[in-house]
Amino acid sequence: MKRRTVTVRRVMAPSSRLTQGPRATRQTGAVPTTDWNPLLREQFEAPYWPALMSFVAAERANGPVYPPQNQVFAALHLTSYANLRVVILGQDPYHGPGQAHGLAFSVADGVAHPPSLRNIFVELADDLGCSTPANGNLSAWATQGVLLLNTTLTVRAGAAASHQGHGWETFTDRVIAAATAQTKRVVFILWGASAQRKHSLIDAKRHTVIKAPHPSPLSAHRGFFGSKPFSRANAALLEAGRTPIDWCLA
Repeated sequence: MKRRTVTVRRVMAPSSRLTQGPRATRQTGAVPTTDWNPLLREQFEAPYWPALMSFVAAERANGPVYPPQNQVFAALHLTSYANLRVVILGQDPYHGPGQAHGLAFSVADGVAHPPSLRNIFVELADDLGCSTPANGNLSAWATQGVLLLNTTLTVRAGAAASHQGHGWETFTDRVIAAATAQTKRVVFILWGASAQRKHSLIDAKRHTVIKAPHPSPLSAHRGFFGSKPFSRANAALLEAGRTPIDWCLA
């Protein structure tokens, strides 16, 4: 079945407001650029936040950290809270040069597809008949209301999970809590054990939770392939009277 082409948008750099917290707002008087800010403002004043920011700054001073500083919060800038329809949880950003740009599982324009993303596109083709896109940038999903959220938002180059346990999980738990507070149905797609540990944060009576193994080559054949997350997500949205996602990127 031929699908219409979806234009993939380049990730916009998030403002310093979300990166630095409400203090920057008081100094500049800037109008909020994302409607997530009021929901997360308390996090910027929580005791863990200065320690987390100091840790990330020290890591950047010692070597490459991904994604670039101006893209750490890209997911929250591309997917507004008001338009939120789907949440896909990842673990931490890709740790190779030029890959991560602030959206879980997505890669920047022109970057080769990592193995997990290739498997996502295989399942997308099997589920909805979508052609495999040449570009692995998932911004077109994000701008439709798909929050591509890693539970840890930064990583040291070449060292997977190197920034876990320093406070990012506390912050992203609050993002998930804000998402589950939505009165309209949201579909949460949890791939792998790390994402599925967040199930307890989600109101499964109000929202839809779709679980499957991680799309990594190590686990995709254990049930990720054939799980049809994209059509199931759209069915849940339609059942709730919400607009489905156009998942096809090519």
